[in-house]
Amino acid sequence: MISFIRSYYPNLRLFWILAVISVMFVCGFFFGIIYYIAMGFLLLTILAVITEIFILYLSDGIVADRILPEKLSNGDENEILIKLINRYKFNIECLIIDETPFQLQKRDFKIIRKLSTGSEITLKYFLRPVKRGSYTFGKLNIYVTGILGLGSRKFIFCEGTELPVYPSFLKIKHYEMKAISNRLINPGIKEVRKLGHTMEFEHIREYRNGDDYRSINWKATGRKGDMMVNQFIDERSQNIYCIIDMGRNMKMPFNGMTLLDYSINSTLAVSSIVQKKYDKAGLVTFSDELGTFIPASNSITQRAKISESLYRLETNYAETSFEILYSFIRRKIPQRSLLMIFTNFETINAMRRNIDYIKLIAKFHLPLIVFFENTEVSKMLNDIPQKDFDIYKKITAEQFMIEKQEIINELRMNGIMSLLCKPEDLTLKTINKYLEIKSRRLV
Repeated sequence: MISFIRSYYPNLRLFWILAVISVMFVCGFFFGIIYYIAMGFLLLTILAVITEIFILYLSDGIVADRILPEKLSNGDENEILIKLINRYKFNIECLIIDETPFQLQKRDFKIIRKLSTGSEITLKYFLRPVKRGSYTFGKLNIYVTGILGLGSRKFIFCEGTELPVYPSFLKIKHYEMKAISNRLINPGIKEVRKLGHTMEFEHIREYRNGDDYRSINWKATGRKGDMMVNQFIDERSQNIYCIIDMGRNMKMPFNGMTLLDYSINSTLAVSSIVQKKYDKAGLVTFSDELGTFIPASNSITQRAKISESLYRLETNYAETSFEILYSFIRRKIPQRSLLMIFTNFETINAMRRNIDYIKLIAKFHLPLIVFFENTEVSKMLNDIPQKDFDIYKKITAEQFMIEKQEIINELRMNGIMSLLCKPEDLTLKTINKYLEIKSRRLV
């Protein structure tokens, strides 16, 4: 109730005083003396309000600024800062109402802070966009109340600031550091055990406890007199392509974001780690026709190219054609590559319509089919049926889950790797899978 009143009356103290005076006027209808007392209080209140407003308008007593990043990260909590300076000679109270972009539908935004004279504070709040594109911030409105709390003055700052929302980039640094150090031990990320050793020789070094005896360099050991081993590094400069299905099956929403946006965020993170691992990252998009193609490269500008292309991607609601994808790959990607194909098979028949083309791709490359678990269906499995219809829904959900597992089994029977995961776990699991494939030297 108080919050509702405050949204219409920034000076809450004045509201209550006027409410009391109104009650006194009603009582004055029955008792004449109360009427004159109420009139006196009303005149005093009007005088106090005029005086306070006059003092507030004597000078521009506050300075405020909204500090925004260059761009927002889609699906992440983005930090927004508001800097306030009180130049009045007295303490004030500020009611801050920031006009956030309409796409966020944040209609109840307000912050109340008290500032002592001459003080400076920095406030922060967080916004989570769930769609790429251009977002416009409106006015930064600040209502300043003086010592008495009866009058207020409205200040307006930072009118009309436009900001782009790019695929998720805030967590990339975190993933990069973990991947490079091979310490992916956070929840959802696991350390991948190295199987054997890779083929690229780096240098010879002294033996340390835990080194593989098969790596001992006996000639160097004989010359040096100490045990020496060969140091190997992961094979580099391999082509890693993220291929994104742009068809209508990727428009399905989860937690406010579409499967397409989850795939885009994951692609940007994986591409960044691929380059940090000295491999070459590339991008392909397709639906009923070919979309974007960025050849695999490890140049310093590659990540910016991929990010800019991902920013503009939109599904066209068409039926996906893996035939077009296969034809394009045969023409444009001659070298054996890891192809991480982000798509979504809801039924086994949808997968079977495309399995022949995936098998043809697998003759020349290493495809990894990444598709999504329907989390809404998964929740139904844990619900306790209350009615007959609830039983039907639960049985249907179980059939959907069984069919997803059948898709995995059929892909495996045809020698094709697959990854089924929840949308929110997509980035973590694709990074793990890439590191596992590298450790097993499958490319």
